Amino acid sequence: MRKNILIPTDFSKNSWNALNYALSLFKDDKCTFYLLNAFQLYYFTTDSLIVPEPGEPNYEKAKEASEIGLEKTIDGITSRGGTEEHRFEIISTYNSVLEAVRTVIDKNDIELVIMGTKGENDPTSKLYGSSAVDVMEKVYDCPVIVIPENVSYQEEKRKEVVFATNFKTAYKRRELENLVDIAKKMKAAIRVLHIQEVDKLSKEQGKNKEDLQEYLGDVVHTFHTLTDIKVAPGIHSFIESRDSDLLALINKKHSFLNSIFTKSLVKEIGYKPQVPVLVMHNIKD
Repeated sequence: MRKNILIPTDFSKNSWNALNYALSLFKDDKCTFYLLNAFQLYYFTTDSLIVPEPGEPNYEKAKEASEIGLEKTIDGITSRGGTEEHRFEIISTYNSVLEAVRTVIDKNDIELVIMGTKGENDPTSKLYGSSAVDVMEKVYDCPVIVIPENVSYQEEKRKEVVFATNFKTAYKRRELENLVDIAKKMKAAIRVLHIQEVDKLSKEQGKNKEDLQEYLGDVVHTFHTLTDIKVAPGIHSFIESRDSDLLALINKKHSFLNSIFTKSLVKEIGYKPQVPVLVMHNIKD
């Protein structure tokens, strides 16, 4: 079955890097990649009461630049070389990144979003850098992977995925399918990381941990616990010490993601997502 993957792009180096990561990760799969550029005009916002209309000179100029950028991206993919299993669709739309992503997901049965993040010193990707966290937090219909700048997919490297969790909410097999699928695709082990707040797990947490072990199935996995450390620096320290390749989270509460990715915390503890981050979402019964 063909997989539908959405790649938002602003034509920056970071967006191109995320696209290359996606093409490498899914090189053996039948995929349709939807390349999305959401353009705006600097003197309008998507919340403005007056919005530019198709046919207006400034709108058409921005639309043309967007479409030319997408065509150049396709040319770059062709020059890169690839597989006949990959197909590409381009979408240019006047909208915010978040709303454009939501619309494309709904209309095209998108199963995964992959996008780049802004480097601290990369002003060319300002719009998409600020939108990456919005997409991770507010897109609930499919999982999202964000790729930091300068992180490339290394085929030959022995890999591991860190799944950070607190065992407090029951897991569902279906919401973990993407984690298992990506770990298998990467030929990676899964390291389940728990930042422990109390001396031992509750009965409910213990049951959830048992269920998680069952759902991870035949993927190589181990359980790890850190104590006496806050969540964000604990995750960062664990990933850094092990040279891990991807961080996976289930976004059940926005505050958890906020605690990791807000600029204030970045400034406070120096945490930066130096590995790709897979954000899955709680599937309601």
